[in-house]
Amino acid sequence: MSTVPPGAQQSHILPPAGLPFDERQTPPIRLYPLSNYTFGVKETQPEEDPSVKDRLRRLEEHYEKYGMRRTCEAVLVCHEHNHPHVLMLQIANAFFKLPGDYIPHDSDEIAGFKTRLNDRLSPPSTSSLSARDTPASADWAVHSTLAQWYRPNFETFMYPYLPPHVSRPKEVKKLYLIELPRTKVLSVPKNMKLLAVPLFELYDNSQRYGPQLSAIPHYLSRLRWEFVDEEGEVVAWTPGGKVDGRVEVKVLAGGEDGEDEGVKMEDAEL
Repeated sequence: MSTVPPGAQQSHILPPAGLPFDERQTPPIRLYPLSNYTFGVKETQPEEDPSVKDRLRRLEEHYEKYGMRRTCEAVLVCHEHNHPHVLMLQIANAFFKLPGDYIPHDSDEIAGFKTRLNDRLSPPSTSSLSARDTPASADWAVHSTLAQWYRPNFETFMYPYLPPHVSRPKEVKKLYLIELPRTKVLSVPKNMKLLAVPLFELYDNSQRYGPQLSAIPHYLSRLRWEFVDEEGEVVAWTPGGKVDGRVEVKVLAGGEDGEDEGVKMEDAEL
C-alpha cells in the first residue's frame, strides 16, 4: 500500500501489494496547498471582554436571559508539503483559538456560524480583495461536527462529555470541519495573527495549545485526505508520506509586525 497515486510515483520499486484497508470510512476530503490562498489584514477587532472574569459574567447574564449559549468554531484544513495544517488565530502572541464564536440566541445554528466566520475572516466588502472571491468560494462549506465540548458551570473548565450530575450545561461548543475550496481570500484583524499549524505540532501538546486544540489530530484521524497540488492534481493521499522537514508553523497574516513568512499576503484596501 502506497500513499503516492500511480500518476505521481517517481520510483520503479513498488511496495508489496496488500488488501484494501478502507472499510466503513467516509469519502476522501481534498486538501489544497497553502499557496492557493490569499491572506490579508483588516481593521482591529477588540475582544468583547477584557478578562476571563468579565467573559464568565457575561455568560451568566446570557444564560439567565436566553438559556444555554451555543458556540461554533471552525477547523479549517489545508496542506503544506502533503501534511495537514489547521488554520487558527493567535491573540496577544500567546492565546490560540479557532475561528468562530458564540451565535445569537435567536439565530439559526449554521447561518449564525457562517456570519461569525465572515465577521472574523472574510475581507471587508469595501476591500479590493473581496472582489477576488467567487460566490462559491466566498461561502463556507460546513462538512460535519468533529467534537462537542460542554461547560457545566460558569467556570473556565470545559469537557468533551457532559458530567453525569449536570443536566443543564451553561454552554456547548461545537467544532465543525470546514471544507476549503480550491482558492479563497481570508482577512484577519490586525490585532490577531492567522497561523497554519501542522497536526504533529498540535498532537499531545496541551501545554501550549490547551486540551481542545491539541485533540484536533484525534478528531481528524477518522478522515481520509487527498493532497492536491496547485494544478489540481492529486499528489498524495492518506495514510500520508514521510513528514517533510520544511513543515512548520507559519504566520499567514495579521499581527502588528506584519510578518508574512513567504505566503501570499496583501493589504486590504478599504
